[in-house]
Amino acid sequence: MVRYLALVGVVFGVNLLPAFGPPTWSVLVYARLRWHLDPVALVGLGALAATAGRFVLATGARRVRGVFPASSRANLAALEARLVGRRSVVATLVTLFVISPLPSAQLFGAAGMLDLPLGLLCLGFLAGRLVTYTLYVSTTIVIESQVRSALANVWGEPWWIALQVVLLVVLAVLPAIPWGQSGRGRVRRTR
Repeated sequence: MVRYLALVGVVFGVNLLPAFGPPTWSVLVYARLRWHLDPVALVGLGALAATAGRFVLATGARRVRGVFPASSRANLAALEARLVGRRSVVATLVTLFVISPLPSAQLFGAAGMLDLPLGLLCLGFLAGRLVTYTLYVSTTIVIESQVRSALANVWGEPWWIALQVVLLVVLAVLPAIPWGQSGRGRVRRTR
């Protein structure tokens, strides 16, 4: 029971991230390989937790909309007026949330800022995730022994954790580098 609760917490937390989170399917595959959880419960709980996390992300995006400049809020309101209320647009958006290859964090952030119908979008997202997570977990069960040996050699190893920390530091430092101020590397414009 504790492992299922941990899984729900991790999946929910990952889906709160607006960027840089691991794909939920990879968390589910890891949980299946590591904890041998029931595949039906794994998929169901994973899809519900992912949907709940994305709903909270969209709701948070909706609340920060007010801090944007007036011109940006006006643009959002104009776009929202064009989208909301049209059945074909809503149906297209729900379909997009079901089968989209795009990262869902950005889709839910945009849906929240545009005040789109989150309930419908979450239902579409849940339906799509139930299908895709079932495919990933089922595939994992079929090829479990090969995947287990490959992942066991990487995840949790000190060098792997150190590499992740180094990559996070690089991401944190990149914006602070004065890229356009040095004489070297400056792009010359041709006339």
